[in-house]
Amino acid sequence: MLYFIGLGLADVDDITVKGLRIIKNCKEVYLETYTTILQVDQKTLEEYLGISIIAADRELVELSADKILTNARDYDIAFLVGGDPLSATTHTDLILRAVELNIPYKVIHNASIMNAIGSCGLQLYHFGETVSIVFWTDTWRPTSFCEKIVANRRRGLHTLCLLDIKIKEQDEASYMKKTKTYLPPRFMTTSQAASQILESAKELQVEDIINDKTLCVGAARIGWSDEKFITTTLRRMADEVDLGRPLHSLVIAGQLHPLEIDYLKIHTIESSFDQLALEHNQSLSH
Repeated sequence: MLYFIGLGLADVDDITVKGLRIIKNCKEVYLETYTTILQVDQKTLEEYLGISIIAADRELVELSADKILTNARDYDIAFLVGGDPLSATTHTDLILRAVELNIPYKVIHNASIMNAIGSCGLQLYHFGETVSIVFWTDTWRPTSFCEKIVANRRRGLHTLCLLDIKIKEQDEASYMKKTKTYLPPRFMTTSQAASQILESAKELQVEDIINDKTLCVGAARIGWSDEKFITTTLRRMADEVDLGRPLHSLVIAGQLHPLEIDYLKIHTIESSFDQLALEHNQSLSH
C-alpha cells in the first residue's frame, strides 16, 4: 500500500493518531519537501517517530517515482506531506501512476491552509477560486492570477492567494555543468504578493476592482506557535507590512459580512476600519 499522509500545519503534535500508527508500520517513509515547510525539521520528526525518513524533493519524486511505486507493490510505503496531501494538485500525478500500476493507495487527511485560513476571520463559504502567485522575473510577469481575483471579487467572493516557494532551485548558470548548484531558498512575502497584485491590476486596467484601498488579510505561519494576521489595504500591505519569517499567505477580501468585519477588527492596523470596510463593500455593489 502507498499511503499519502498529511502532517498538518506545524509540528509533530499535528500528526493524526491514524497517520502515526501507519507511519510506524511502514518499511519506507518519504518526506515531501518542496511544497511547504513545517515548524520542525526532519531530524526532530525522525526522533519523534522513531524512524529514518527519506527527504523527497521535487527532483527525487519526479526521477525516482518508479522506485517509490515499485516498493509499494510489496511493502507499506508512506509519503508524508505538510498540511493535507491533496490540498494542492501536486501529488495527483503520483496517485494516478499508482492507479495505472494497480498499486493500492490511501490518503490520510489533515489540516491545511485551505481550511485553516478561516482563522483570519473570513468565512470559508465566502471564498472563490484559490490562486497561486509566483515570483516575477525580468522576463516573465504572469498576470493570470489577478484575472481570477477580479472574477472572484465581481462575485463578492474572497480569494486565498498561495505564495511562491522556491526550495532547491537550480542556479541557471549551472544548467550546462555536470555539477548542479542551487540557489538559497526563497519564500514570497505578503508584501511582495500585494505589490504584484497592484501592478497586475494596473496592467490589466482593472483598478476599479482591485486598487490601493482594497482590503486584504496577511497571514503568516498559520497553525504555528507564532501565527500572525494583519488586516489592511493592499497598498499598506505592499509598502509597510512585515509579517516576519515564512510561510505567508494573502487573502483579498470580497463582500464583507458584518460578522466578518467584526472579526477582522481584531487584527487590523487601520484606525478607521469601519469606514474602510463600508467603502470596500460599496465598491463591489456597483
